[in-house]
Amino acid sequence: MSTAANKHPTTPATGTAPNSRALALAPSALMLPGSLGNIDSYIQAVHRIPLLTAEEEQSLAKRLRENDDLEAARQLVLSHLRLVVSIARNYLGYGLPHADLIQEGNIGLMKAVKRFDPTQGVRLVSYAMHWIKAEIHEYVLKNWRTVKVATTKAQRKLFFNLRSQKQGLQAFTPEEIDQVARDLNVKREDVIEMETRMSGGDIALEGHSDDGESASFAPIAYLADSHQEPTAVIAARERDHLQSDGLQTALGRLDPRSRRIIEARWLSVADDGSGGATLHELADEFGVSAERIRQIEVAAMKKMKGALQAYA
Repeated sequence: MSTAANKHPTTPATGTAPNSRALALAPSALMLPGSLGNIDSYIQAVHRIPLLTAEEEQSLAKRLRENDDLEAARQLVLSHLRLVVSIARNYLGYGLPHADLIQEGNIGLMKAVKRFDPTQGVRLVSYAMHWIKAEIHEYVLKNWRTVKVATTKAQRKLFFNLRSQKQGLQAFTPEEIDQVARDLNVKREDVIEMETRMSGGDIALEGHSDDGESASFAPIAYLADSHQEPTAVIAARERDHLQSDGLQTALGRLDPRSRRIIEARWLSVADDGSGGATLHELADEFGVSAERIRQIEVAAMKKMKGALQAYA
């Protein structure tokens, strides 16, 4: 399981994203679990922060929206930190640190406060839930496995729905797969593929044995393809290039008689599977001696060699 660093770089004082507008809030508004010593202390602290009434929330939201009042933003964030804790608790089953989940949720909360429109007639708690969950979802998908299990929007939805329906470590039965596919309105094949992705574990690329006995069994030992070394690939590619385009260019430099002789001697195969035409056969075709055909062949080969060297 991967515990890669969060996608949001943090500052020691607050743990917030440096580019976030909410960075200007007072540090106490965005205090994260690590800065309070332990997660229990943080949770107790946020639950002691009083909730806002509807009228107070409307007033603060209008001050923020109309006057860019950062103190109003700070109070809106503070009063909803307990909401983030509650939502983050639902994602503990993925094995990720609770503090990290809360931190990601807090970033989603800040985004919600920044975009909240008090004229729409809804409470901030309803609006913020979407942003908090979206930020936590992104974090879970990027850190639950080293190799990403869900990349498209449809895969992400299926991933979280399967996690909620799976009762244990056992694989779905064919009947359960059919039921999940009907419930989620997806293809049966999609359910099977996502379950396979989720059940796969992470393996270290390199062995960890000090004596080297297990080194040959680590993926690093057998993932490399010795037949596809870069130098060999480049050499083969250049050879193929010369055999196709280069050869045609060299043949194009010859006069018709010389080209016919080269093609008949070296680029043709007889019906019986033997090699190309003999000097005597070509001598009869052109009405000259076999020695003359040999001389033309030697001159043509020399000319082609020069053309191929220039082409390469």
